[in-house]
Amino acid sequence: MKKPPKSRPKRVTLHDVAARARVSMVTASRALRRPEMVSLDLRDRVNAAARALAYVPNQLASALASRRTGRIGVIVPSLTNGVFNDYLRALHDVFVPADIQVLVLNSHYMPGREEKAILTMLGQFPEAIVLAGIEQTPHARKALQQAGIPVVQTMELAAKPIDINIGLSQQDAGYAAARHLFDLGHRHVGQISAPLDSRSLKRIDGYLQAVREFGATPMMVSVDLPSSIASGGELLGELLARWPSTTAIFCGNDNLALGALFECQRRGFGVPRDLSIVGFNDLEVAASACPSLSTIATPRYEMARRAGEIILEIIRGSGRRPKQRQIDLGFRLIARESTGELGNSS
Repeated sequence: MKKPPKSRPKRVTLHDVAARARVSMVTASRALRRPEMVSLDLRDRVNAAARALAYVPNQLASALASRRTGRIGVIVPSLTNGVFNDYLRALHDVFVPADIQVLVLNSHYMPGREEKAILTMLGQFPEAIVLAGIEQTPHARKALQQAGIPVVQTMELAAKPIDINIGLSQQDAGYAAARHLFDLGHRHVGQISAPLDSRSLKRIDGYLQAVREFGATPMMVSVDLPSSIASGGELLGELLARWPSTTAIFCGNDNLALGALFECQRRGFGVPRDLSIVGFNDLEVAASACPSLSTIATPRYEMARRAGEIILEIIRGSGRRPKQRQIDLGFRLIARESTGELGNSS
């Protein structure tokens, strides 16, 4: 004889909490959501009951009655790329002290997945959404515009921001990186990229701008896969096989640059004696590499911090959007040991 299936545990409700605390549901609700409205004794009784029962409030239900859900949505293209460590840390530094939870989803550098992540996040009724990027699909863009909450696009400057935009010109930054190599006298300057997301493509545009300006030949190798240190070495190998005269290389990010640096060491190349290398983003490891890595520093922490502060001002302060809806935080070229003048590199 088969045993009857075990019944699933019943979800603890606000009614259960109120009954255990011997108060009305209205009082229990106020004690949990607006504790300043009840006495300290009632607050303690309700909190004790909620804790004893392991009560989890149905925040989605309360969100239907109020936009104060205490959560912010954040969508990034990667959870393993070190670029987003400082970015996410800044958002937590701003929101956690304000008792706001930061919900993070990963789009894997894929527009379709980002659209799904945006729709999923909007279904959680966040008070605002922060996006690492500006290239949302038309459907996602429309959904964000209709959501009625602050939306901050970051990392790039948008021609037509959805709401608020904080970033930098990726093309100008790519141009500055390539221009640094040309200014050192190099004319055979290569470029490697991965993945081919919108920011990488704009950096490539900046590289091509410098190539045209100096009358050089474009020498590019790329792969539309997540970047890694290993792929940096592989891409450099492919570049040198096609253009053995290469004397300098602009890498689309620091992971690729580190991979290129290690590949040079495996081949017995001197850096910058035989090959000058520029990276992008100024990850913490760039300054500690041997030789230290020249790179473009991007203000990721500041970018996210400003986004968080603007959102807090809107949802907890004045309620008004800032007068300046687009903020360009710029970038900085850091010349270290991995780049040197052509024919005069130590």
